[in-house]
Parts: sequence; C-alpha cells; structure tokens
Amino acid sequence: MAKVKYHFDRKSLEIEKIKITSKDRLVKVLRIFAIGLVFSAVVMLIAYTFFPSPKEKALQREIAQYEFQYNVLNDKLNRMLVVLDDIQKRDDNIYRVIFEAEPVPANERQAGFGGVDRYEKLQSYDNSKLIIETTKKLDKISRQLYVQSKSFDEVFEMAKKKKEMLICIPAIQPISNKDLKRIASGFGYRIHPIYKTLRMHTGIDFSAPKGTPVYATGNGTVRNNRKGMRGYGKFCMIDHGYGYKTLYAHLSKVIVRSGQKVKRGEIIGYVGSTGLSVAPHLHYEVRINDKPVNPVHYFFNDLTPKEYEKVIEISSKINQALS
Repeated sequence: MAKVKYHFDRKSLEIEKIKITSKDRLVKVLRIFAIGLVFSAVVMLIAYTFFPSPKEKALQREIAQYEFQYNVLNDKLNRMLVVLDDIQKRDDNIYRVIFEAEPVPANERQAGFGGVDRYEKLQSYDNSKLIIETTKKLDKISRQLYVQSKSFDEVFEMAKKKKEMLICIPAIQPISNKDLKRIASGFGYRIHPIYKTLRMHTGIDFSAPKGTPVYATGNGTVRNNRKGMRGYGKFCMIDHGYGYKTLYAHLSKVIVRSGQKVKRGEIIGYVGSTGLSVAPHLHYEVRINDKPVNPVHYFFNDLTPKEYEKVIEISSKINQALS
C-alpha cells in the first residue's frame, strides 16, 4: 500500500493531504537515477585510476615481457657485434695480409644508413628509446655484414688468384740437388772465372755433369729472346707472370720453344758449358720486374728449415763463379 503524505498549512492551521503527480514521480526517479550515475562514475574513475582492471594487468604483464625480451635481444646483438668485430679484425689483419691486400677502410665498415627521419616512426612510444636503440644495432649489424660479405667475396677471388700465383712462383731447385753439394757459387759479388775480377754474380751456379736434366721451377711461358743475353750461351727464359722470370743458362740443349707453356718440374733442357763458362754447370737466375734477386729464397718447396740454413751458408761464400 502506497504511503500517504500530509502537509501542515500554517496559514489555515489545517493538515492537508499532499497530492503526488506523475510529474513529481518522474522528477524523483530522474533525480535518483542521476545521483546513481554520478556515484557510479566516481566509483569507476577511482577504480580505473588507482586499481588496474584484469585486462590492464594482462597488458602490463605483456608489455613487461616485451621489454624483457628487447633487453635480451639487445644483449644478443651486443655479443654479435663483438663476434663481428673479431671477424673484421681477422679479415683485415690475417686474410688480407696473407693475400697482400689493403684492409677495408674503417669509414666504409662503420658507415651508417642515410635519412634523418629513419627512426621517426618509432617515436612517441613508452619504450621508444629501447626500440630505437635495438633497431639501430640491427641496422649496424646488417650494414657491417654486407660489407664483410663483399670483403669475403674479394678474399675468395684473391685466394683463387693466389693459388695460381703460388703455382707460378719459382719454388724448387732447377736441378736435382738432394745432398746440397751442387751449389758452386752463390748470389752477390764473386770472382769472374775469365776476367778474374770481383763482379756482381746475379744468380746461383750449380755444378753438374753435362746432360743433367734442368727443370722449370714454376709454371710459365718460355720467352727465349736473345736480346741482351750475351755470354749466357744456350739458355731458356721462363716468364712466370706476376713480375717473375727465371733464367737457365749455359745449357747444352734446350728442348722447349719460345711461347711454349711449361709446368713446374718439367724438363726444359740439359746442363752444358756454352757461352762464357769454364766448366759444365747451370747458371740460374730469378728476376722480379727484370731485377735479379737471390734465387736461394725461392727453394722453399725443396728444403727443410735446416737445409735452408745450410744452403744460405754455402751460397754466401765468396769464391770464383763458373760463369
């Protein structure tokens, strides 16, 4: 049963019954509803400001996990940079040194990416700094790996050329000399056998019986041009490429022709005593860019370290040359 409300009229001193209209009821309901909305809004504001919702908690855990993974990724990138730096040092100081090549310039290895706004799209995040630093490291590694890859391509090509070069460079003795007793005179100033004066001897003389086989000491092409070869008698000149030439003089017979390609260890002629010679022997020269150098340094395929020391000792004695 609805409650009936009364009102005391002070003027008439009578108690009157209050009549409640539909409009009054509607206003009352709306007032209660508005108060409820305000109260709910205040509660929600306090709740969402000071107490995260389950969804927010899940997102916070996910963000924390992302941040942790980014830090782990940064640590891995730092280790990769250390390893890459070691590879670059090996490339510059070992591989390129072996193949006599210049190291890759530091400014080329460390060159950055162009564009001042490259990382602009990564701004305005809570963890922008972390994300940008990680991206920069990835870009740096990417750039350096590209440069290193190109460098290894060059080293590979140099290795192939070096293999060809090593086959061509003189590396053995031109006659059989296992007991090291055939070296009669070495490189340097020696007494000329005919003029009996001290003159520069531009090769090594190997004493051997006439007809002893003479071997090419490296791959190359025969170039038997007689210009400027007075006094050498019958000879063979081999152009090995890369600036190297070898000369085999005073031969009794040459069995290769000019323009013919020969290989290391191939017989090219036989020992004799032609030209300015006082006894059967082989005069052997090594020339780099047409300048005679000591051939003893080009016997490394034939000699052990101990034998090499012995050859140095024998060839350094100042005596009479055979040619």
